[in-house]
Amino acid sequence: MTHREAYAKSGVNVEAGYEAVRLMASSVARTRVPGVLTDLGGFGGAFELPKGLQDPILVSGTDGVGTKLKLAFLMDRHDTVGIDCVAMCVNDVLCCGARPLFFLDYVAVGRNVPERVAAIVSGVAEGCVQAGCALIGGETAEMPGFYPAEEYDLAGFAVGIVERAKMLDRRNVQSGDVLIALPSSGLHSNGFSLVRRALDVEHRDLRQRVEELGCPLGEALLTPTRIYVKPVTALLEAVDVHSLAHITGGGFHENIPRSVPEGMGVRIRRAELRVPPIFEFLMREGGIDEEQMFHVFNMGVGMTTTVAEDDAEVALRVLRENGVEARPIGSVVDEEGVVLC
Repeated sequence: MTHREAYAKSGVNVEAGYEAVRLMASSVARTRVPGVLTDLGGFGGAFELPKGLQDPILVSGTDGVGTKLKLAFLMDRHDTVGIDCVAMCVNDVLCCGARPLFFLDYVAVGRNVPERVAAIVSGVAEGCVQAGCALIGGETAEMPGFYPAEEYDLAGFAVGIVERAKMLDRRNVQSGDVLIALPSSGLHSNGFSLVRRALDVEHRDLRQRVEELGCPLGEALLTPTRIYVKPVTALLEAVDVHSLAHITGGGFHENIPRSVPEGMGVRIRRAELRVPPIFEFLMREGGIDEEQMFHVFNMGVGMTTTVAEDDAEVALRVLRENGVEARPIGSVVDEEGVVLC
């Protein structure tokens, strides 16, 4: 018995691993940007720092997709969750004012199906292209007996760069600053344990079209997280951005306060929010009240930024010119917390 045959008896298919790498190579190649020094398959990924920076700071972020993956399993669709994985990391890095440079992924599978792994990585690559960063490495771990054969987990790690003098610091936020909302694409990648329970997705026809959503429910739930790197980079170059907040788990009430100084908060005009149909559907079908929704989900706002009132008009114009229908939704106040009025 060869070593490969012995390993295969334990549930690890070495040949499938090689085939997955071969199939993902073209996707990874799409992400190559200046600075990449190594090819796929080495022990580590190397990246040359951009030249011309005076005092560069590296900013890192790591995250996963969470139980949204259960929807991918149920729909047998695996080419979108990689976008979510990249988005969760690069949007966080962006909140420091940093531009993402490179990304690494980690895929843990119960059984290595090369075509499925390649589909997952194609989504990661698409996310990297949207973020303008390179996929310089990763790991696919086949773990029989640990994960079910048809399931997997997905996580990633991003590194970005920013000049020290341009790092965002929430202490620059002032009372009276305008709070601007950047719309989300839907649920993004948070709150799916609640979504799955409230909608009983395991016993529901996710492929049936829902008229108010304009698509099948499963497709609406799998809509990838929006990546804000390119429009927000343009914004950072155009105006003095005081802070950014990525609206993830914990919704408005946990994330927006992280972007303002201690002792301050925001007052949001509820009428200015544009809540997408998927949230209304979830509230009605899942029996979730609106207050709880704002504590868990993004409610149509994937990111917020604060700018001085004098800069708000330019900020809105720049974001809209870069494909983001941003809108002012409130202001910073001298009182802690998030108040919707």
